[in-house]
Amino acid sequence: MAATTQSRLNSFKNAKVHCDHCDRDGHTIANCRTRLYHCNHCDKDGHTEEFCRKLHGNNSFGNEGKRDSHKSTRGLDSRKGQRSNFSPSGRDNTSSQPTAHAAQSSLQDQSTHSNVSDQNILNGLTPDQFQQLAAAISMVKSQSSTHAHGNAAAFDFPDPMDSTMVPLPLPSPTDLTTSPSPISTPPTDISDTNIPPTHTSAPLNQPQPDSFPIRQSTRTKQIPKWQQDYHMSNTTFTRANSSTPAPSASRGTRYPLSNYLSLTRLSPSHYAFLAKISGQTEPTSYAHAIRDPHWQNAMQAELEALQHNNTWSLGPLPTGHKPIGCRWVYKIKYHSDGSIERYKARLVAKGYTQVEGLDYLETFSPTAKLTTLRCLLTIAAARNWFIHQLDVQNAFLHGDLHEKVYMEPPPGLRRQGEHLVCRLNKSLYGLKQASRNWFSKFSHSIKSAGFQQSKADYSLFTKVTGNSFTAVLIYVDDILLTGNDLQEMARLKSFLLKHFRIKDLGDLKYFLGIEFSRSRKGIFMSQRKYALDILEDAGLLGARPEKFPIEQHLKLTLTDGVLLDNPTRYRRLVGRLIYLTVTRPDIVYSIQTLSQFMHQPKKPHLEAALRVLRFIKGTPGQGLLFSATNNLALKAYCDSDWAGCPTTRRSITGYCIFLGNSLVSWKAKKQSNVARSSAEAEYRAMSATCLELTWLRYILHDLKVIQENPAPLYCDNQAALHIAANPVFHERTKHIEIDCHIVREKLQAGLINPSYVPSRTQLADIFTKALGKDNFNLLSGKLGLHNIHSPT
Repeated sequence: MAATTQSRLNSFKNAKVHCDHCDRDGHTIANCRTRLYHCNHCDKDGHTEEFCRKLHGNNSFGNEGKRDSHKSTRGLDSRKGQRSNFSPSGRDNTSSQPTAHAAQSSLQDQSTHSNVSDQNILNGLTPDQFQQLAAAISMVKSQSSTHAHGNAAAFDFPDPMDSTMVPLPLPSPTDLTTSPSPISTPPTDISDTNIPPTHTSAPLNQPQPDSFPIRQSTRTKQIPKWQQDYHMSNTTFTRANSSTPAPSASRGTRYPLSNYLSLTRLSPSHYAFLAKISGQTEPTSYAHAIRDPHWQNAMQAELEALQHNNTWSLGPLPTGHKPIGCRWVYKIKYHSDGSIERYKARLVAKGYTQVEGLDYLETFSPTAKLTTLRCLLTIAAARNWFIHQLDVQNAFLHGDLHEKVYMEPPPGLRRQGEHLVCRLNKSLYGLKQASRNWFSKFSHSIKSAGFQQSKADYSLFTKVTGNSFTAVLIYVDDILLTGNDLQEMARLKSFLLKHFRIKDLGDLKYFLGIEFSRSRKGIFMSQRKYALDILEDAGLLGARPEKFPIEQHLKLTLTDGVLLDNPTRYRRLVGRLIYLTVTRPDIVYSIQTLSQFMHQPKKPHLEAALRVLRFIKGTPGQGLLFSATNNLALKAYCDSDWAGCPTTRRSITGYCIFLGNSLVSWKAKKQSNVARSSAEAEYRAMSATCLELTWLRYILHDLKVIQENPAPLYCDNQAALHIAANPVFHERTKHIEIDCHIVREKLQAGLINPSYVPSRTQLADIFTKALGKDNFNLLSGKLGLHNIHSPT
């Protein structure tokens, strides 16, 4: 058999033989086994039934199993990867198969001439199968000449007709440079794949390896230089020999938000409220809103309300006038339980295009100070007052407009081909004088109900009737109503409903973008949703959080770094962070520093702003707690950083004022003049704090909170305390402006009590300079900051 195989190999090398019956090389049509033999056991051509039963046993095949048993070998034996039962011309080769009588005759011949069977089997081998068989024979010969001649029949050669025999493919140039890959089982129908015909399935009776080791590069991976200016939160660079596994894609970011924000410690009602308001998004453009039926109905309702109030009249534009534009602004109003009260679409005029003297005259309108809001909430928590929230629908439409103002038709009302404009008869949101006109009408109405307007904050109205106390705080069209008498509050709601379109939103939950929650311990206010919106817009929800907002001893200047290509991003970011300081006094100094470069921001300024965002990422739900246990006594801390500004060498003033144990007022601001000494800088800081204390006394007087004792004013500079107590002017104080000596005046009047405090316990130090992690955490913890959304 070995000699016959060698002769067959030599014939293949010298001449190329082709069979026209099966369209294969290596044999002639006279020796084609698919023409001579047919197996009734598996219903296939090319071998006998006896050989098939020896190979597969006597198990009967299903129709589909018989077809699939040898499909891999028959398909892969083809030189061009064609199906074995189809000719290249597309004709079915089954028409040329022998008949049943010819098959029976061939079976009889095979039983009587076994040597012919061996010869025919060898004739049906392809060149690749002969190469494999020859390689196996040569391997046996190389082991032992005795075994080669005497025991050759005992060697278990692979059967040439075995469909599990694996040809040895020649490696391609690509395989020489890459790691070897395992031989996989091809699909049943090889015509649907692009596998080369030299690759066949692995032996069915041999175990497949579970996995093959994949070669990994040992080259040291480094972050590209262009990425060093960014925080790549989703990219991890690890060394090949590192024992720390890289995070998988299924785990997401290395710093998930769930590690720093949790709602598990909240009551079920407040948890449901936060979940509902967090799952809603508001459109930012008319094109986005017009797709939603809710906003379509909201815009239609707004237009009907404007037409009902005779807000404008359509007509041609007079000569000499220029119409202003308008746009839609969308807002979702919530009930106290988190359910949607209504979808509010507001038409806003682009008042920034108005011309002074032509479209408007006076524009000033008071709005509620947020310090007043914090004082009101502190007193309400300490005295257990009721707090309700009201909303005025189309508030600005109630104001009368005295100037001639022309506006383009709003989106959704414009008609193609028309050139008409809206001549405004009443105030509209966005006009420079609209807020003034609305507030004038509201204040006149509420005064007629017996309320007194505060002289310290014109947005605060109070009413005292015996033991009943009611306070109203208005911020544009949002009204906060608090007091100790529910009946008086109900009468006020009925009165306002007669004059304006008022919506009662229930208990205070969400006011001016601030979240409120109440318990027996007090009232907690935070801007969790607002902080998350800022992080999402900046793309830093997955960023690594920082422990403190600004690097210690960092001094930003106007000359360092290169200008930003898009300064609008920086301005928008800092502007949003300024409003976040309403509940986050721990970032006041950082934002005060960043806001000085709005006109010409540079790269270091943006990096510092992004660091503040990463700090917020660690505590997005942090806010202020107004304790229910409070003596409502004022106390203040003041400090300064002498020549803290590297550009102007001006000092930084910082102070914080507590009402009992609740923080209600704070500030970080650059002084207007250059101080010649640290004592002078501290004295100016004391003067600014005295002004704030005096104003707070007026607010508390209107809220019926009387301060019987002088307010302690803590300062860490002994010289400044001596200047305040010494009535003699000398060389160190004669250059100080007269208005700074209000400290001495308030001291003599018994309103303040200046006291010394060591620098390490000076709480106002956090508002004047960049502190390290330890000092920052120590002082911020004493400011009354809490985080009810912390996971731990």
